[in-house]
Amino acid sequence: MTTDTIPVIDTGPIDTGAIDTGALAEPRLIAETGVAARVATIVAPVLMELGFRLVRVKVSALDGCTVQIMAERPDGTMAIEECETVSRALSPVLDVADPIDRAYRLEISSPGLDRPLVRRSDFERHIGQVVKVELAVASEGQRRFRGALAGIEGLAVRIRMDKGPDSAATVLLPFDDMTDAKLVLTDNLIAADLRRGKSEERATRRRGDSRPRYDHASRQRMKNGHASGTTPAASQPEGE
Repeated sequence: MTTDTIPVIDTGPIDTGAIDTGALAEPRLIAETGVAARVATIVAPVLMELGFRLVRVKVSALDGCTVQIMAERPDGTMAIEECETVSRALSPVLDVADPIDRAYRLEISSPGLDRPLVRRSDFERHIGQVVKVELAVASEGQRRFRGALAGIEGLAVRIRMDKGPDSAATVLLPFDDMTDAKLVLTDNLIAADLRRGKSEERATRRRGDSRPRYDHASRQRMKNGHASGTTPAASQPEGE
């Protein structure tokens, strides 16, 4: 079990009064397996209480062991101080549950531009963008697909795959068969994000809200149960 205390600035409670509870409780269609799934089961209810929803848990061998918890508000945003509050809330819960059998680095992050798509609303919001999808079972002889997200049909998404300058084929991929789906970083995606950022900035100025917000950075905290009693310093935010 990890034992170090992680110093986090107390920014006070998060205002969840305006959050759409239906969007908050929307289930994920693509979820983790193994150890990451155990971590997800532990942290998802805590995130919901704070007004956030889980995007993804990833356990990797980076720096020995890194547990990345990606979360967001239902509108896809997360402020820097909210990342701090989430870290402060999740650290003791994970210490008690102890789902990782070794020392690990805990990383709290928001989704980046090339974000994972895990809920139906994620796919709906990004129709027209280029996506990469990986399936557990091969469809039409392949498991990995890349193309423009053309739409949602029932419990599947349609991907338009470029086959040549004068033709475009489409394939229907069921949600149940997906093991991974994410946006591809393209000029079109960057332009759409810039337009959205300008719109949010104008809305922020209108309501007089000067709190810093970010969409693409992560805050890291080192957790090491075998440390000698010194608390590691937090790293600078890095792009996701």
